[in-house]
Amino acid sequence: MPSSHSQFMWFFSVYSFLFLYLRMHQTNNARFLDLLWRHVLSICLVIVALLVSYSRVYLLYHTWSQVLYGGVAGSIMAIAWFAFTQEILTPLFPRIAAWPISEFFLIRDTSLIPNILWFEYTVTRAEARNRQRKLGTKLQ
Repeated sequence: MPSSHSQFMWFFSVYSFLFLYLRMHQTNNARFLDLLWRHVLSICLVIVALLVSYSRVYLLYHTWSQVLYGGVAGSIMAIAWFAFTQEILTPLFPRIAAWPISEFFLIRDTSLIPNILWFEYTVTRAEARNRQRKLGTKLQ
């Protein structure tokens, strides 16, 4: 009965919204552009969810009530899943990462790193420079 397209899009939009504003670590020295992209992205996510919901009615696949129920169901599931992962699973991450099987598969807990892309970039660049320096001294 509820529109699965609408349900999925509202789940994705609401979960992403919660992740952007509650899960991503806020820094005190955040630049204007860093803050702006969160707002623009969240607005775009809501617009896409609205467009998908509207398209289901416009294409005569669903009625307004089916789309509305799908959107409400997806939003409620997104809030419930976000709360579950934030309150129950996130505190378990350090313990899970310390298991021998997790170490074997190189699973690590990066939940405390505020900007994982920047962290990975700087660590990789520093490692490449160190290796290049070591190679340079061996070749001479």
